[in-house]
Amino acid sequence: MKLVKDTDNKNLETKQVSDKEAEEALIKILTWIGEDPNREGLLETPKRVIKAYKEFFSGYKEDANKVLEKTFGDVEGYNDMVIQKNISVQSHCEHHMVPILGMAHVAYIPKERVVGLSKLARVVDVFAKRLQTQERLTLQIAKSIMTALDAKGVAVTIDAAHQCMTTRGIKKERASTVTNYFLGQFKDDLSIQNRYLRFIKE
Repeated sequence: MKLVKDTDNKNLETKQVSDKEAEEALIKILTWIGEDPNREGLLETPKRVIKAYKEFFSGYKEDANKVLEKTFGDVEGYNDMVIQKNISVQSHCEHHMVPILGMAHVAYIPKERVVGLSKLARVVDVFAKRLQTQERLTLQIAKSIMTALDAKGVAVTIDAAHQCMTTRGIKKERASTVTNYFLGQFKDDLSIQNRYLRFIKE
């Protein structure tokens, strides 16, 4: 058994599964869908899928607090919002394990310190590289930045397409979902919130 952190940072005890065991499960799935896992084109598929999954779900091994722990105080009193737009989101739906693809926009109002711009995109990836719902993903990014930076406010918007409804089920290919989460001044002051929304639409 090993301890892992779930998406709410609670310690959970889970059984450790080896790469070999996971590959054997994928061989069963290939057989289940009607394929021959021993044919030439599929011989290496289980290994390739495991390698891809390690990348797709790498967020389970990442800690957003560590990503955000290095900050800078030499900002000469800057106290307006910092916005990073068009951060690509590549996640997977927890209900069907198919891709969620879209863009995130992240903003915060610093209190005393700012964080390197690349760290905002990395925080998006930490939570996106897990099985997700878009609503929870939006909330987790916002709360993580708010807490780690002790910011005056945080805003997060995600606009994404879910392949669980674009390529299967209802098959609405052009449908996208927009979620927002506001904390601090972005939640309390509608003029700040509206200013942020105007910026991300430009």
